[in-house]
Formats: sequence, structure tokens, C-alpha cells
Amino acid sequence: MLDDIGMQVMELGAQGYCCTQIMVLLALDEMDRENPDLVRAASGFCNGMGDGTGPCGVYAGANLLLGLYAGKGLAMEQADGKLALMLEEFAQWFVSRTSAHAGIRCLDILDGSTPQMNTSLCGSLLADAHGRVREILLDNGCDPTEGRELL
Repeated sequence: MLDDIGMQVMELGAQGYCCTQIMVLLALDEMDRENPDLVRAASGFCNGMGDGTGPCGVYAGANLLLGLYAGKGLAMEQADGKLALMLEEFAQWFVSRTSAHAGIRCLDILDGSTPQMNTSLCGSLLADAHGRVREILLDNGCDPTEGRELL
């Protein structure tokens, strides 16, 4: 049985969004925001950066989210000092979570098949990664429903 996040993942995948875009859309939805430019930009990370040889789009999307909440976006602001640690924490989790595969590239996770979202394999990984990103954010004082406020 799918939970709410699992259902959203399935629906967004059926609408043609890739894993990276879905990660971004889930975060924007939780913040009650829309940002089509960010969603479009995330498509550059789809399918292992296009040909499957790049990192999994879930991994790229999670890093985008951590940066969205804790990165520098304006000249007068600073990145959260915990960002590097949050990125490292997620990287360690992701490597462990995908250890049954040959690596963290899209093609590694899909066992060499065509780099495109596999609903069952990618959907499960995506939902788990979304949950892990939320935990990391909360553990580091970031509210996933608020995002980074403008100064």
C-alpha cells in the first residue's frame, strides 16, 4: 500500500516528470510554493544527466533540496554552515541505500537498462530519499514546510 508521498511520486511520474524534478516538486508542494523555473532547471539532472552516466536523479534532486533550504541565494546571505555536513550525511545514506547496485549512477541503479524512471525501483528510492532529506533538514533546524526565507 502506498502512502501519500508514494502516491504523489506515482502521479508526478505519470505526468512525465523525472526523479530530480519530482524531488523538487515534493519540496515545493510541502512549502506551498510554485517555481516552474526551478523545476525546469532540475530537468538538466534527469536520467543521470541525460545519458545515464551521471549520478542518479534522486541523488541530484536531494542535493538540490538541501541547497534550496540551506544554500546561499542572495549576495547578502550566507549558506547555512551545516550544509556541507547535511550533503555528506545524505551521500552516506544514499550510498548505503543503493549498495546492492554497482554504484550511484542512474545506469548502475537501473542495472544498465535505459536511463528513465522505473516506477517501482526509482519510486521506492525516491520516496525513501525524500523522507531522509526531511529528517536531515529537521535534525539541522530547517523546517521543510518553510524553506529559506528571503532577507
